[in-house]
Amino acid sequence: MEKTCTEVWKNCLQIIKDNIPTQSFKTWFEPISALKLEGKVLTIQVPSLFFYEWLEEHYVGLLRKTVKKQLGDEGRLEYNIVVDKSSSTGNPYTTNMPSNGNGAEAKIQSMPIPVAINKDIKNPFIVPGLKKMNVDPQLNSNYTFENYIEGDCNRLARSAGYAVAAKPGGTSFNPLMIYGGVGLGKTHLAQAIGNEIKRTMPDKLVIYVSCEKFCQQFVDSLKNNTINDFVNFYQAMDVIIMDDVHNFAGKEKTQDIFFHIFNHLHQSGKQVILSSDKSPKDLSGLEERLLSRFKWGLSADLQVPDLETRIAILKKKMYADGIELPSDVIEYVAHNIDNNIRELEGAMVSLLAQSTMNKKEIDLALAKTMLKNFIKHTSKEISMEFIQKLVCEYFEVPADMVKSPTRKREIVQARQISMYLSKSHTKSSLKSIGAFFGGRDHSTVIYACQTVEDLIETDKKFKGYVHDIQKKLKMS
Repeated sequence: MEKTCTEVWKNCLQIIKDNIPTQSFKTWFEPISALKLEGKVLTIQVPSLFFYEWLEEHYVGLLRKTVKKQLGDEGRLEYNIVVDKSSSTGNPYTTNMPSNGNGAEAKIQSMPIPVAINKDIKNPFIVPGLKKMNVDPQLNSNYTFENYIEGDCNRLARSAGYAVAAKPGGTSFNPLMIYGGVGLGKTHLAQAIGNEIKRTMPDKLVIYVSCEKFCQQFVDSLKNNTINDFVNFYQAMDVIIMDDVHNFAGKEKTQDIFFHIFNHLHQSGKQVILSSDKSPKDLSGLEERLLSRFKWGLSADLQVPDLETRIAILKKKMYADGIELPSDVIEYVAHNIDNNIRELEGAMVSLLAQSTMNKKEIDLALAKTMLKNFIKHTSKEISMEFIQKLVCEYFEVPADMVKSPTRKREIVQARQISMYLSKSHTKSSLKSIGAFFGGRDHSTVIYACQTVEDLIETDKKFKGYVHDIQKKLKMS
């Protein structure tokens, strides 16, 4: 029985998933679909040219191996790339590319700007009556790539931002849409791109504007009958950074004017950078033609940073401010404040302020006392379930396997440490602990605890594992 393209690609994905980080798999492989299988040639569809370039640059070796494993040595891979999703027929315009190991470079046609900046065009950022020839980009100089900590939560967006900054308007991700929740660094990253462009290409006309500011400027231009000056100013930019485009919702006339500005910039090979609290597909209240253009380039999401990234962010901030803090205080704040970066930094500033005003040295006790307003749960209830979750996350093993009969070394190790910590950190009886971890009897729990204690005494590496997990429990 011959395999279908879906079956072949599904088998490929299972292999790929085991060989790359989970976040990378979700970002680069979950959006791909299998189109057809003709002989030994598997065709997959990717959502943009950028996807094709990235896969060929970073994963071509892995893709080749997996395809050949499924189809034999003659197996080959071809890409079907979505080039334009706004086709009037309802079917996106696509093009095919072979897999050759060389990332294709996007070719974007550049056109000269019909309007040059001169004294006849009014800059909406300048107070009426004042003349200024240079365009102030409205950027915060503190928002740079150097100050933007990279982690799994933002690696795609940051990498794309670097590429845009190096070649504005000359990559396949135009526009670049950065989206994510409140306080995750959208504005920082967007402005970092603008600052990098101005640093390396000072002659480029870059402007950062919030959506609300843009809308207000548009209303003012209607009142003052200066709509042409308003449009000409933005069409003359080389790079526009528009923050919080979700605020366009319900503003039909403003959307219409931005639609025309966007078209002019895109057709002229200029760069558009957008930020939003939602992905383009989840935005509501925006015209379909504008949304379709937001989807032309790359949409990159920013997620809540993991513990290691949060610690790195705090250490970077402390270094920049010339402050030294105990590592356990930094870890405590990072462990307990996991909502967003803004709240994380705010908590640390508050802690420093309290320490200065009260003339107290910052330690873990002070941190726990002073940050109650920031930390919703300063002390989580330590339960067997919580311990199991913590241990399994630490060793990266499935939680359900710890309760299973399996005797795999890594699972047994996680199970025994979970039992040991449950005995020392909860009031549960040996019988209850054994029952929780897969219906085992109390003698198994005793043996597990004794084994862990013996290994702590004799195995330095194992002792480090237990110490790290106990430290995490202490932070909880």
